[in-house]
Amino acid sequence: MDRPVPLPRAGSTPSSTTSVDGCGCPDGPGGRGAGSFSRRSLLKALGVGAMTLAATEQVHTQVAFAAPGYTGDVLVVLSLRGGMDGLSAVVPGGDPDYYRLRPTIAVPQSSLLALDGTFGLHPALAPLLPLWKAGRLGAVHGVGLPGASRSHFAAMEDMEKAAPGTSLRTGWLDRTLGTRAAAGTFQAVSMTGAQTPQMLAGPAQELTMKRLEGFALTGPGDSAVERARWTRAYAALHAEGPPTVAETGRAALAAAATISSTVGATAAGTGYPDTDLGTSLRDLARMVKAGVGVQVAAVDYGDWDMHSGLGAAGGGWMKDQLTELATALAAFDADLGALMSGVTVLTISEFGRRAAENGSGGLDHGHGNLMLAMGGGVVGGKVHGKYPGLSASALDDGAVASATDYRDVIGEVLQKRCGAGSLSEVFPGFSSAGALGLVRSR
Repeated sequence: MDRPVPLPRAGSTPSSTTSVDGCGCPDGPGGRGAGSFSRRSLLKALGVGAMTLAATEQVHTQVAFAAPGYTGDVLVVLSLRGGMDGLSAVVPGGDPDYYRLRPTIAVPQSSLLALDGTFGLHPALAPLLPLWKAGRLGAVHGVGLPGASRSHFAAMEDMEKAAPGTSLRTGWLDRTLGTRAAAGTFQAVSMTGAQTPQMLAGPAQELTMKRLEGFALTGPGDSAVERARWTRAYAALHAEGPPTVAETGRAALAAAATISSTVGATAAGTGYPDTDLGTSLRDLARMVKAGVGVQVAAVDYGDWDMHSGLGAAGGGWMKDQLTELATALAAFDADLGALMSGVTVLTISEFGRRAAENGSGGLDHGHGNLMLAMGGGVVGGKVHGKYPGLSASALDDGAVASATDYRDVIGEVLQKRCGAGSLSEVFPGFSSAGALGLVRSR
């Protein structure tokens, strides 16, 4: 089956994340750490010659010094990029309009993993059913951001900034970090590859990587002598800058060494899929177990833009996607074990899909969507919030309506599980409709 090319990640707003292939500071007039030395002459003097400094990952130029005191959950934000169809995951099998609107792609009632009188899980989510029954997995249907666009890029930006009606260019997760004391290199981790997501855009530090095994400072030579020269060169490049920039070089080298030393064995039988998502969650679990200070983490899982070929009767493309998602999340939970009592996972997606299938056996862009919450503090085993329904009068221009502002979902987690007080700095101008009861207070 032909599938569209995965959409680029959000992040059009410039961030202070920079590749460590140079001085580690923003280019241009007034960039932090702009120095008067010649990089080429410095490298030559250090014996590195014409070697181009390169790194497989990225670090922020702003360095956070260790600060104790955070006792909240590790918040993992899993972005299902492309517009995941929530109605295919937590299926309203008790709503007759669901089967009327989707005559060929609806999941048959006989196949659903029953949850209550209205909802059932897609059978591909079977690995998550034990978590649902144990009360560690819950859902919210009909979630959205008021006035959000149905354009992927605009909707991603709107949701990750979460500041409609303002000129803010920072992301909501960066603003969350701004309300806390800085707490070291691993405080915020982005397991998204080379580009940091928009939700982390802003002045707070984050560490961006794709996988732990690739996190290293490398040059063209792999001998001990070349690695030693690289280390001297990289440290020296920062030495003449302001103290924070000089510390960046040392922090980057220390981070690489720390990560290498904390990559341990994954718990037997966890069953991570051999995919980017599986690797990201496996490596994140390693960091949590190593106690390196992770507070927030962003993980991406794309390929949800199913305009055609979603899969007849609960099979095909959607089944494949949900199978990978469920297997990875169940493995993450099993791997962390008792540590999941201090971890909350939230899924977000830029929008849901239209309620009715199209002529290509798929679904076009919609509005309201589904959020999943997993963790030891989740009040699981139920669908929270108000399900808006699929009748003609309940739909929003053919799409699931947004009955719950997604900032209410995130805000409740931040306040009850992550030690946040007022949310005015995180979600400026937002007035909460009240707690949903999705999570318990710590």
